[in-house]
Amino acid sequence: MKSLYDRLTAPLWRYIANDDPLVAASNFLAVVIAWNTPLYPVYAGWVAGWAGMPWLLLTWLSFPFFAAVPAVSRRAPMAGRVMFPVVGTINTLFWTWLLGVAAGEQLFLLSCIMIAALSFRPRERLVMLATAIFPMLAYWLLADRFPPPPHLYEASEAAGLLSMNAASVGILTIFSAIIFARALSEPGPALQSR
Repeated sequence: MKSLYDRLTAPLWRYIANDDPLVAASNFLAVVIAWNTPLYPVYAGWVAGWAGMPWLLLTWLSFPFFAAVPAVSRRAPMAGRVMFPVVGTINTLFWTWLLGVAAGEQLFLLSCIMIAALSFRPRERLVMLATAIFPMLAYWLLADRFPPPPHLYEASEAAGLLSMNAASVGILTIFSAIIFARALSEPGPALQSR
């Protein structure tokens, strides 16, 4: 008999599942990020104070885009794998504007690049290169051109956000590497609920 947890999470695992382990890994990571998106204003408020509200709630705008990656992947697996790091890049650029460059949101572009590099097979190298170069090119074009954020954090608050974001990028990068390594090392559909 299945546990309550298994019964409650079964629809989510079905939504994420894909016979292609790279697609399944990408779907899983996109949903994990979607789950964390509503919590970001709480993290930022806790670290840098609540003066950034209600602007911090704008970070919720990315939730449906990350959550939609598995649906897109089901119809077009390549498009889903491209969509995930592209949405991540656009989201990172938006949050960089929202919180200000000093908050270090742009560090998440490193995770976007890594996810793009791991999401494709050698025969898909051109798509991988285009997807991985997009975050670098986007930041290079916008680096000194971000408009002023709606709320200016004090230097100490921005330093707290920078520290939080640097740690988050490290955690996301390690977690992504583990998920992709697992997907590539196990035959058959990856990331079943175990």
